[in-house]
Amino acid sequence: MDALDALCNRVSVGRLTEPGPSPAQLETLLRAADRAPDHKLLRPWRLILVSGENRQALGELYAEALRRRDPAADAAALDKARRMPLRAPLVIAVVATPQEHPKVPVQEQIITAGCVAHGLVNAAFALGLGAVWRSGEFSYDPWVLQGLGLADHEQLVGYIYLGTPEVAPRVPAPRDLGDRLSHWPGPAATAG
Repeated sequence: MDALDALCNRVSVGRLTEPGPSPAQLETLLRAADRAPDHKLLRPWRLILVSGENRQALGELYAEALRRRDPAADAAALDKARRMPLRAPLVIAVVATPQEHPKVPVQEQIITAGCVAHGLVNAAFALGLGAVWRSGEFSYDPWVLQGLGLADHEQLVGYIYLGTPEVAPRVPAPRDLGDRLSHWPGPAATAG
């Protein structure tokens, strides 16, 4: 697929099934993600790949986090939490790993990790795979973050779910960008 076509037409695909990315496709996804803009080449990110039976273990981690947060959570809510990681053959947790640097603020480093996630979903679309970037309560829950092995200074940017689309991805409708653009007129005059 042409790179600009992929960038202009990528859509999230939430209904995913087997097979997941092949080893060669996964290598391509990871190489694309590694090209994220990165001030001073700090590579302030890491990826945690969750596949196979480990998706069930992640689901149990989610259910336990929910139970700890809400002891009154019913069986249906706990079961829903358990099933979340099973919605795709491969789940990649994208972790920002900011470090102290005199010229690169932490915010820039977190944005770099976000660009890594963006690169993953764009590359997946270009390869004909389905992908969706998910976040939500289990991206911020301390019990989940501890269970995934995040250090105190790390942040989970989100989960990239990858697999084969159950149905053909929708074709996105063109969107007007006019309300998102402005032309800077130069410095504002200061009141005297």
